[in-house]
Amino acid sequence: MSTVLETVSPPAGATAPRRPRPLWLVLLATALPMFMATLDNLVMTNALPVLHAEFGASVEELQWFMNAYTLAFASSILMAVALGDRFGRRTVFLIGIVVFTLSSAFAALASDPGQLIAARALQGFGAAAIMPLSLTLLAGSVPIARRPLAIGIWGGVAGLGVATGPLIGGAVLEGWAWQAIFWINVPVGVVSIALALLVLPDSFGARLRADVIGLVLSGVGLLALVYGIVRGNEAGWDSVEVLGSLIAGGVLLAAFVGWEAVASAPLLPLRLFRDRSFSVANVVGFGFSFGAFGSIFILIQFLQVVQGATPLEAAVQTSPWTLAPMVVAPLAGFIAPRVGTRALIVAGLALLGGALFWLTGLLDASVEYSAYVLPFVLAGVGMGLVFAPSSTAVLASMVPDDHAKASGTNSMLREVGVALGIAVSTAVFTGAGGELTPVDYAVGAQPAVLVGAAVLAASALVALLLPPGRASRAAPARDAAGHVDAAPTADRIPLLTP
Repeated sequence: MSTVLETVSPPAGATAPRRPRPLWLVLLATALPMFMATLDNLVMTNALPVLHAEFGASVEELQWFMNAYTLAFASSILMAVALGDRFGRRTVFLIGIVVFTLSSAFAALASDPGQLIAARALQGFGAAAIMPLSLTLLAGSVPIARRPLAIGIWGGVAGLGVATGPLIGGAVLEGWAWQAIFWINVPVGVVSIALALLVLPDSFGARLRADVIGLVLSGVGLLALVYGIVRGNEAGWDSVEVLGSLIAGGVLLAAFVGWEAVASAPLLPLRLFRDRSFSVANVVGFGFSFGAFGSIFILIQFLQVVQGATPLEAAVQTSPWTLAPMVVAPLAGFIAPRVGTRALIVAGLALLGGALFWLTGLLDASVEYSAYVLPFVLAGVGMGLVFAPSSTAVLASMVPDDHAKASGTNSMLREVGVALGIAVSTAVFTGAGGELTPVDYAVGAQPAVLVGAAVLAASALVALLLPPGRASRAAPARDAAGHVDAAPTADRIPLLTP
């Protein structure tokens, strides 16, 4: 009798199966470096008031400490995926870990805002190779039947990165110095390199020519757009500097879309957006990151600047919010195949948006901390319900050869959402008269968080367009040749080679 692997066409370049690794070890090898990269999205939030005092950094520079990371990440993530397809996903994954680890040391040694911004950008380039390839390597190393659970745990680790970012940052700041929030990445990076080499098989996608034109158009376009938003209140929204940046960014991004439609090896294959689940999940992911992380940027500083909390106290106070996804995301990944991703994502966005709207009425120095606990919990549960199901929805109808580009596109749009969310929230904050003083901070914080709540509410409405079916009712995935994508069982995980 023929085996499944004999009757089903394997991905191009597949060779003999390699001995399987335990699921927990595969999860550790893929999720640990992803955790490190996710952690650094928010690990600096509690350090911003400290850096404002130590470096004399302006509000604009504080934004760039965050956005240098997210913009570098967003602008290079699809190129990292393409390079992974061509030169080996594990190979590029390892390079990303090395770059991230070295740039973390560079950030710890920074002596002025410019050096720290440059180091953060390098971290972003490293993270661009880690995040999407982490999910792709995980999906390719576990059976399809166990992928929802594996992705749910992976999403929980991502939630843990979000949860412990402020907490670890606050604890390190209070017990040592701001530089230590970067030094802790170094030993984690070394361990991650060893695990990836020992556990993960290398895999390849289509060996296509690098889309350098697409990379330049998207990267410069995003940079120009965010720069214009960041400079709007300072230079004037009708100034040549700001209008020129916004228009140039819009034109370059439009040119990027046009180029991708005709490029022989596009950085972003527009054909992926023909799938409704993929398209809607990406719009929702963008709105989720925009609303949630722009608001977090404002709120976590509020606790220090207005309420007088230390960095560690602020992190502990927000832990009902930030720790909830660690518990909720794996559960959401487990039940998503039974109830469908749409119900979980809509509920999560509604909870998160409602919690932020509630918080806008509490942003005052006279409000006791106890009043924040329940909306913080609701916000955390909402985030946890979105993390894993949205990742599942992105890959739901994708053939294995498209997993890397699909997850890369999703990560890119989420990071763009983070960058634009921080930029727009800060623009609203400063435009409303907000300043980094106890008296004036709440004035700008309220409308800034309200914008985040409105974006999340709109995203919940868009999420209603997701396919409603449960995974058990979905049609089987097929490869590029039209063959059913049989799940490699736990004792038959293929090793992909060129």
